[in-house]
Amino acid sequence: MDVYELLHHVKTGELSIEDAAGQLKHLPYEDLGFAKIDHHRKLRQGFEEVIYCSGKSLPHLVGIYTHMAEEGIEILGTRASKEQYEAVSAVLPDVAYDPISHILKRQTTEKSLIGNIAICTGGTADIPVAEEAAQTAEFFGSKVTRVYDVGVAGIHRLLSNLSLLEHTSCVIAVAGMEGALPGVVAGLVDVPVIAVPTSIGYGANFGGLSSLLTMINSCSNGISVVNIDNGYGAGYLATQINRLAVNGIG
Repeated sequence: MDVYELLHHVKTGELSIEDAAGQLKHLPYEDLGFAKIDHHRKLRQGFEEVIYCSGKSLPHLVGIYTHMAEEGIEILGTRASKEQYEAVSAVLPDVAYDPISHILKRQTTEKSLIGNIAICTGGTADIPVAEEAAQTAEFFGSKVTRVYDVGVAGIHRLLSNLSLLEHTSCVIAVAGMEGALPGVVAGLVDVPVIAVPTSIGYGANFGGLSSLLTMINSCSNGISVVNIDNGYGAGYLATQINRLAVNGIG
């Protein structure tokens, strides 16, 4: 439910005050019994509620997607499995699933992508996390430039693609192993860098902890760090920065 659209219909006389009041009864959230849909999320934060799919039962997930679709809400789901996609698509055939990022989304409108967010990875094994970030940012209306497999083990690859990281609102740098990429990138660009540690690496990587520690201890300036494998969080934060840059705020 779009509150602005609802108010517009009241203003133009397309909807009576009584009917509008009836719809507003579902706000600020609607209780489905097993879930509470936050209809005010976009009004408060500028983004619709995002569904974390992993761990949800199929009936619950299908119920959430069906309800949000009935309300005309575009839906972004993260960490979805193929089984979850098949269950949801049986009810909502227009959902799209990406097996690399595990994004399960339903979009009903073409988006005009604004600004520019660059996303780079240390290696190809980091791409699933990077794609979660990229597709999150694109879902929320940001233009994304992908610069993959430019890790510090072959620093010439990064330097030869440096022009793609310039003139952006921010850069998301995704890396596993020792996690050195964000610190190097931050030393080369004049925009914020969002560092994403991944769980890619051998035993002493400790499931991404070594990358996380490298990133939060970087001596380069202008770095913020999200949790291990949290591409979604990086894409969300980057979109907020991108919107501020495009709108000339700050």
